Amino acid sequence: MENHTKVAVVTGASSGIGRAAAIALNSAGWTVVLSGRRADALAETVQAMPADSRSKTLVVSGDLSSPDDVRNLFASVKTTYGRLDVLFNNAGVPSPKVPIEEMSLDSFNHVIGVNVTAVFQCCQEAIRIMKEQVPRGGRIINNGSVSAHVPRPLSAPYTMSKHAIWGLTKTIALDYRPFNIACSQLDIGNAQSSMSDAKPKGVLQADGSVRSEPVMDARYAGEAVVYMANLPLEVNILNQTIMATNMPFVGRG
Repeated sequence: MENHTKVAVVTGASSGIGRAAAIALNSAGWTVVLSGRRADALAETVQAMPADSRSKTLVVSGDLSSPDDVRNLFASVKTTYGRLDVLFNNAGVPSPKVPIEEMSLDSFNHVIGVNVTAVFQCCQEAIRIMKEQVPRGGRIINNGSVSAHVPRPLSAPYTMSKHAIWGLTKTIALDYRPFNIACSQLDIGNAQSSMSDAKPKGVLQADGSVRSEPVMDARYAGEAVVYMANLPLEVNILNQTIMATNMPFVGRG
């Protein structure tokens, strides 16, 4: 990478995978911008970093389902650092575990709004910065989830949202080659986070049973983000799956 301050934005950095990625990037020498709805939880992420590197962070709290908050996040990045090298689109919400015909439209729209629309808008803002900066270019890493490929029972809105992210990832990877912008997707399975807390207790399976599932430490997902982020822009991992070895993903169903 060129000799300049390396700036990464991590959304959903207040817990779980986002927190792990922010800490790992910071430990690897990146200047990290932490995005999330709760300023207090983002401050806890900063406190989990080594004391001598906490100054290399910027906390921008806001709700990414609000277009104004998305614009404010990237305006803060541009004003403070003048560039953006990596965006990790991690923020997301699960969907209620109910059949499609019982799903309220408000619940559906909330999942799509956070998991798809907000990610699309974050990509828009990141691309605008990456196209104009010198040196030009950067990398967008989307948290796709293994649900981008194989659904769980009663998960239509969430599964739809992650299939949409896979389409967005491939389209950005295609369209922005001339601008030196790479786009990757990290599909994560059963990393310990607020969304996965129920997995050791029991998760609905395709056969109707409820069984516990193995989980992995979220820090491994964070380390995978760092590996992608540190690649030169002439190299791209279009898609990578990292998962708890014994989780029922391969052969799910």
